Amino acid sequence: METDDTAAPESSGLVITAREGPLPARIEALADEARAHLENSKAKNTRRAYASDWADFTDWCRIHGLDPLPAAPQTVALYLTDCARGLKTSTLQRRLSTISEAHRAAGHADSPTRHPAVRAVWQGIRREKGVAARGKAPALTADLRLMVDHLSDDNPLLAARDRCLLLLGFAGAMRRSELVGLDAGDVLETGDGLVVTIRRSKTDQEGAGRKVGIPYGSTPRTCPVRAHRAWREASGIADGPLFRAVDRHGNLSPARLTDQVVARVVKRALAAAGRDAGEFAGHSLRAGLATQAAMNGVSERAIQDQTGHKSLPVLRRYIRDGSLFRENAAANLGL
Repeated sequence: METDDTAAPESSGLVITAREGPLPARIEALADEARAHLENSKAKNTRRAYASDWADFTDWCRIHGLDPLPAAPQTVALYLTDCARGLKTSTLQRRLSTISEAHRAAGHADSPTRHPAVRAVWQGIRREKGVAARGKAPALTADLRLMVDHLSDDNPLLAARDRCLLLLGFAGAMRRSELVGLDAGDVLETGDGLVVTIRRSKTDQEGAGRKVGIPYGSTPRTCPVRAHRAWREASGIADGPLFRAVDRHGNLSPARLTDQVVARVVKRALAAAGRDAGEFAGHSLRAGLATQAAMNGVSERAIQDQTGHKSLPVLRRYIRDGSLFRENAAANLGL
């Protein structure tokens, strides 16, 4: 058994050699740049998840005296069976993708994940565990009103930041990374509302960017435009990261917020309002806009324009949930 090569393989077997002697300095430098581009071909979070998954698989193989690379189909089938006791179907799917990617990157054309025995085990696991995604609850307009009304007055600067973060994230249907990735220059106030430029996102890793319009709210306390204006005035932020840390003394940090903070803000505001915050997270703002808009009869095209979803089937999960009681066939049965 091979036990000394358990690190995650590189994303490509890019190896450059000279016909004779060492590589010229310029070619070596270009090779380093090419490897960097290969490294950036996947998002940082994806690379981190793959590395964690591969480490788990190789550790499991080491413990059980099995080869991870190349792995036998029986090894992968047993690993899946063991992991299925405690992991979600979506996580298992990613583990399979990681094993397949590792074998491809190492030059093994036939991935064990494609073996009929592995596919049969995987199908059985999916049937038993189910494949329905269990997302966090959407934060609807009523939830946003509660959250905004229960922001603490003990730290006015923090309250102004959280109000802006919640309302901008909801009205813009932004992912956590998009929200905290905003710079001050990415948000322009116009007569119609805010024009927000999202320069990079989960589905736009190459940075083509897109603009999102956020109109004035009908109620001042939940208006995202006024909340943004108040945060900018209170913080004095003119450039750099729009959302930054604020300590308990009201001191503003120059550092950009991490995306995990969005979830903490959502949960903290809901908990302060007396709600069970366990079912909510940062994604609840994005899911909430799509769901609430569907409940209010907004068209699928308009919702997609706001959320930036590339996949209609994914978007339709929210639209379907929001439309359950709109034009419901059971409403006209005379019950």
